[in-house]
Amino acid sequence: MSIPANVQAITISKQGDFGVIEKTEIPLPKPGPGEAVVKVHYGGVNFIDTYYRQGLYPLTRIPWTIGTESSGTVVSLPTDADTLNDDEFKLRKFAVGQKVSAYQLGAFAEYIIVPWKKVFPIPESVPFVTAAAALTQGATAITFMTESYNVQQGDIVLVHTVAGGLGLLLLQYAKHRGATVIGTTSTPEKAALARAHGVDHVIIYPVEDTVQRVLEITNGEGVHAVFDGVGKDTFDNNFKVLRRKGTLVSIGNASGAVPPFPPLKLVEKNLKLLRPTMGNYLVTAEEGRRYIGELYDLVDRGVLKINVYKEYPFSAEGAQQAQKDLTGGKTTGKLVVKIAD
Repeated sequence: MSIPANVQAITISKQGDFGVIEKTEIPLPKPGPGEAVVKVHYGGVNFIDTYYRQGLYPLTRIPWTIGTESSGTVVSLPTDADTLNDDEFKLRKFAVGQKVSAYQLGAFAEYIIVPWKKVFPIPESVPFVTAAAALTQGATAITFMTESYNVQQGDIVLVHTVAGGLGLLLLQYAKHRGATVIGTTSTPEKAALARAHGVDHVIIYPVEDTVQRVLEITNGEGVHAVFDGVGKDTFDNNFKVLRRKGTLVSIGNASGAVPPFPPLKLVEKNLKLLRPTMGNYLVTAEEGRRYIGELYDLVDRGVLKINVYKEYPFSAEGAQQAQKDLTGGKTTGKLVVKIAD
């Protein structure tokens, strides 16, 4: 399969509102040592895409290609001796034409250049769309519930926006580990979706008092951990629902970034606070193989069910609408962009 010199991609040349998103032609660099070329089929839409577009995160180059996760087909593999002799590289058993996913900035392009450590084999039974939809949010759920707070049998955890793409995976993975899950959501329809995925208690926050309900459910003790992707709007109340020695895992900024706060806020209950990123749990080749291998095994066995809310076309308008829908708070499950058949 030939590798083109230029590719179509979803890019931004400046930060701003949805209208800065464009579809442009960009050069495809030559792969270097340790890099693979992947023909992209699907890209997953994530809040981090909006953070780069809005200016919350800096752009390190212009134009900036949107997207951090994709699925596709291996077009070429590294040939340098260091890579070929690497034990972790051998364990992945890569082959040209193989189905893979990739965790790499610049995912929304027809072809991408990716370090092999960020390329992961997909089981043959898992479709491209499912693999792309599962990658970032699934790996986030597994790593955050292993390393940020190690969810155990008998724990009680609170998951905010439990009916979203990440929320549903946090819910399912926590249940897989034997925890009791309390979830918050905005509508009865989303509550029904969360119940269908096994949530133990669901709080419809526009009409119920989240703090009061959590304390009722836990007999006044509070939860062992909170997983909060909302940010500013829910941050302060999280301290009220955590039990002594509880852990707050701040995982997103959907309502805006959390403002500065005094560390003394943690003292009253000896609380822990983390603001992790999934990528920092997948730094080494072994970490990537272990966690993504676990993810696709759970998807393949049906333990984690991946809900794709909507597919969007590979166009500026499609990518703009995907971000509008994601940030509008009306979606459930995962949004994806179909880049190729």
